[in-house]
Amino acid sequence: MIVTLIIACEVGFWVLLAVGLALRYLARMPRTSAAVLLCEPLLEVVLLIVTAIDLRNGAEPDFKHGLAAVYIGFTATHGHYMIKWADGHAAHLLGRGPRPAKPPRYGTARAVHEWKMGARAIGAAVIAAGLLQAAIWYVGDASQVEPLRQWQTRMGFVVGISLLIALSYTVWPKQPKQGEQPEQGERGEQGEQGEAAARPEAERSSPQRAALDPDLRK
Repeated sequence: MIVTLIIACEVGFWVLLAVGLALRYLARMPRTSAAVLLCEPLLEVVLLIVTAIDLRNGAEPDFKHGLAAVYIGFTATHGHYMIKWADGHAAHLLGRGPRPAKPPRYGTARAVHEWKMGARAIGAAVIAAGLLQAAIWYVGDASQVEPLRQWQTRMGFVVGISLLIALSYTVWPKQPKQGEQPEQGERGEQGEQGEAAARPEAERSSPQRAALDPDLRK
């Protein structure tokens, strides 16, 4: 039952998202669209209540209860991000907005992006671990909560991996390949120096030209 409800919540998320965007851009009903999109968190509330009731009715905690907590955690931190992503692409496809900017690929901008994504994953893991701990206290029987503690351990791995990925892009920032032009916002100091070196001679100031051209020094 819990697994079926998790799948239903995921399907419901995308259905509500599609309906909300259709109301906004096709039916031109922005207020109704906002009301529909605000119903998204209710899916997680329903899942949380049903999971709690299942445990209260004597169900032995197992993999599916832990999965429900993890799903709620990740939806809580990534739901708004996914809605914003889908909204930007829908607006572009329907001619109502510019093409959404792609995530940065290089340098400090990429590192900042990875830290933001890592923060979402860490937040999701913390929320999931908190829900799992609440379930452990709720059950109260140490002999039955091992599956939930295993999920908490997995969330610890999620935190560690997220930190390592973000840290790797900070310590070893990804650079564009030779001949590849970085996108706007990804040009660092090296890119600015390269552009300055590539400027035509006509754009140089008169003192610079005089210092470089022997004929002008006469």
